[in-house]
Amino acid sequence: MLEGKRIGLGITASHCTYEDVIPKIENFTKAGATVVPIITHSVLTAATRFGTGEEWIQKIEEATGQKVVSSIVEAEPFGPRNPLDCMVIAPMTGNSISKFANASTDSPVLMAAKATLRNGSPVVLGISTNDALGLNGVNIMRLLNSKNIYFIPFGQDDPHNKPNSLISDFTKMVETVETAIYQHRQLQPLFIQYSK
Repeated sequence: MLEGKRIGLGITASHCTYEDVIPKIENFTKAGATVVPIITHSVLTAATRFGTGEEWIQKIEEATGQKVVSSIVEAEPFGPRNPLDCMVIAPMTGNSISKFANASTDSPVLMAAKATLRNGSPVVLGISTNDALGLNGVNIMRLLNSKNIYFIPFGQDDPHNKPNSLISDFTKMVETVETAIYQHRQLQPLFIQYSK
């Protein structure tokens, strides 16, 4: 259970997975947590076949009961002044994986993650990227071996048509967070047979 915990939920621009991730917010609130939504600039501004930024922000704010954090200035206080108990980034794109693994803090989501690590609290990553087993593989391995960073278990979502693609099983999001907060370990198995 996550009674009384403040969970940051960072959302990056894997637009095709929002339909899977946003409904999972309810699982955190049912477990007693407060969810603080944090978005990248592209979430705010992109209009795709999956919806507009405005539509998704409305859904996120309705699900969390909180206004989205959409600037680096707003995210910076998640350091010692206003800490989170855990920061989740889901979905996390290959672009954000690369930046996070190389200490580039150029979005509100990555600033909140950096602030959470600074506090010694866990950061949980829910990846969704077409190049996980390509150029981004080295970045994922670096993050897997970093202190206080955990992954929502993941697998290949379409191995024949997209052999380098990996996506997390977002149904395991709350369980991964609970394991990270209370046991300080990675939920296993990490590599799973992914099925939609």
